Amino acid sequence: MEKDATRAPDPKEKFPRWKSFAADIDPRLVKPKSSSTPQKSLRMKDIVIASAFTAFLVDLLFYPLDTIKTRVQSKEYKTVYAGNRAVMFRGLYQGIGTVIIATIPSSMAFFTTYEGSKSLLGQHLTPGLPQPIIHCLSSSLAELISCAFLTPSEVIKQNAQTFKTPPTSSSSSSFSKNSNGNGKVLLKKSSFAGFTLPTSTSLQALKLFTSRPKDLFRGYFVLTGRNLPSTAIHFPIYEALKTRWGVDRRVAGEGDVGRTVRVTAMAGAVAGAIAAVVTTPIDVVKTRVMLDSKVERKEGEGGGGRGRGRGGRYTEVVREILQESGQRGMWRGVVLRGSWAGLGVGVYLGAYEGAKVWLKGPEEGLEV
Repeated sequence: MEKDATRAPDPKEKFPRWKSFAADIDPRLVKPKSSSTPQKSLRMKDIVIASAFTAFLVDLLFYPLDTIKTRVQSKEYKTVYAGNRAVMFRGLYQGIGTVIIATIPSSMAFFTTYEGSKSLLGQHLTPGLPQPIIHCLSSSLAELISCAFLTPSEVIKQNAQTFKTPPTSSSSSSFSKNSNGNGKVLLKKSSFAGFTLPTSTSLQALKLFTSRPKDLFRGYFVLTGRNLPSTAIHFPIYEALKTRWGVDRRVAGEGDVGRTVRVTAMAGAVAGAIAAVVTTPIDVVKTRVMLDSKVERKEGEGGGGRGRGRGGRYTEVVREILQESGQRGMWRGVVLRGSWAGLGVGVYLGAYEGAKVWLKGPEEGLEV
């Protein structure tokens, strides 16, 4: 009797592909043992853990590429960074602290919204809606929520990335204005017990906005203006490639972590690079708006600022870029952005989907 009771589970453990064969015969053979409520709770926990882990991993690995891209797109590129490799490649992790703090909750908000919206639209509200439209709507809604977390850190990050930190300094002053007169500061290093300690660029960037904290959200609309088209392009391509290359519910249910990571990483890299290249002009405008926010606020306080709406402000930035560099200026940093997005998104989504499958286990693999 004991032998008969243990016969059914053995094939599942030794031969994972038995599940799909058994499902064709009788779906009850592979019915999950736990109730629907624990599954929903476990799924949410898996999404939160996976998204937080991958956000932290990608920030550490690829942040220097983002710093270089920001400097290339900045107004000071020709006068400060071009031809000066020492300045261009110094302090590549400036501002990473605020990014890690904000990216983890923003990633969790994005993926919980994306997974929930995808399930809600596909299974309940509009079950007949084409998959690309479901993925586009779900990712766009998730991006709107995620950007609310991300905008302040993005403003601080890009201002911190363009602070100029001299290699050595014996001066006791904390910082001074640079020669360009554009409102950015030269950070000076202080000493303690014989050791040279750099000033925190994130804290110095935050000090620029202490008098008017709402300026930290001035880039929300241009950030969503970049990210919404990017995700609308990216996720339908990603989901289509992922399905075409063979990662479906059955593979995830079998707990094939290696295959899931490989395929989703390749699909994410291709889709991310395409979306990043296409949206580069919007990214250039976004970078300029976020870097110029402090300067524009000071001009307004001095009486010289003009009462411009958001649309006029963005139009003026575009006009300024075209006057400086022509059409090429709108595509500045496209190779860096495409490379950074391809590598970063590939690792991000590969690790995210693999972590979901691994956390869920072979019995209850998530649909990816």
